[in-house]
Amino acid sequence: MMRAATQPIKRIAENLEGSGYAVVPAFLDAEVCTALAAECRALAAAGSLRPAAVGRGAGRGERPELRGDRTQWLDPAAATPAQAAYWRAMEALRVALNRALLLGLDELEAHFALYPPGARYVRHRDRFRDDDARVLSSVLYLNPDWRETDGGALRLYLPHASPSPADILPRAGTLALFLSAEVEHEVLPAARERLSIAGWFRRRAQA
Repeated sequence: MMRAATQPIKRIAENLEGSGYAVVPAFLDAEVCTALAAECRALAAAGSLRPAAVGRGAGRGERPELRGDRTQWLDPAAATPAQAAYWRAMEALRVALNRALLLGLDELEAHFALYPPGARYVRHRDRFRDDDARVLSSVLYLNPDWRETDGGALRLYLPHASPSPADILPRAGTLALFLSAEVEHEVLPAARERLSIAGWFRRRAQA
């Protein structure tokens, strides 16, 4: 069901080290992605996905003009079979990247994200100014038969690579990885519903 063990870790590590991001096609089998997409849609139908917020502390709140997705955090202790496949694949990736790059990745937090047609997330970084725990951001896409004309790309602004941004289409099974502290990014509006699991590999909190 999962293909993490077959992924070219050396190439992924080289891309992260060289340009700050990597794209892994077919990270999970199609049937797992189909099951995860169905679970995300079922949560949406049940009203379990909540509008995502932006900001920290007293300034945190819903700003749909800045961020239009709805989310629910995943709990690995209560995972469905499809979610368990995702957690296993991401754990194998965590171990392999720690060996290759010594990133100190300790744990993963992740949530389902559903963007309705036309929704976006404006340019931002994933690491907070007052919290440096997030090291590596990830997005696993769950959208079958996605066409370039559907829009909805993840646009990465790369500080040490090409002056042009990199656009990643949200095709089912594709995993996007990028350095949380360095890579600004945005989610462009799409003509159709856009599903994913967004995750962040975190370092261990300092005592």
